[in-house]
Amino acid sequence: MNAPVQRYTLPARALHGLTVMAMLTVFALALGMDGMPLSPRKLHLINYHKWAGVTVLALAILRVVWRIYRRPPPLPAETPRHEVGIAHATHALLYLLMFSVPLLGWAYSSAKGFPVVWFGVLPLPALLAPNPELAETLKWIHERMAWGLGGLIVLHVAAALKHRFIDRDTIMQRMI
Repeated sequence: MNAPVQRYTLPARALHGLTVMAMLTVFALALGMDGMPLSPRKLHLINYHKWAGVTVLALAILRVVWRIYRRPPPLPAETPRHEVGIAHATHALLYLLMFSVPLLGWAYSSAKGFPVVWFGVLPLPALLAPNPELAETLKWIHERMAWGLGGLIVLHVAAALKHRFIDRDTIMQRMI
C-alpha cells in the first residue's frame, strides 16, 4: 500500500499560488514595457510593475514566516539524495531572489529619484538617495537577477513536471 501524501498546508499552497501570479505579472509587465517609448501608458506599466514587485516581496516575507512556524512536509524517503540537495539549493536560491530582485528594483527606483507607492496608496520610503550612476548599475543588476529568477522558475516547473510525468512520484501532489 502507498502511504498517504503529506501535503503543504492550505496557507502555504495559497501563498505559493499568489506568489506565482504576482511573479507572472511582474515578468509580463517588464516584457510588455521593454522598448516602449516614455509615455503615460509606460509610466502606468512601470507603476504596476513596482506594485507587483513589492507584492512579491511581501509574499516572500509571509512565506518565510509561515515556513518558520509550519515546516514543509518531508520529501518521500525514496527521493534520491542528489535530488534532495538540488531541491534545497534551488528553493534557497528562489527565496534569495524573491527578496533581492524586488529590493534591487526598489533601490533602483530610489536611486533614480522616483518614489514607490504601493498600489498608489502606501508610499514606501526611499532606500537610497538619488544617484543616477548608481541607478544604472542597480537597474543592470536587477534585470540580470530577474532573468536568473525566471530561469530558476523554469527549472522548478520542469522538475515538478519530471516528478509528475516521468518519475510518477508524489512530489508534485504535495503542493496541488
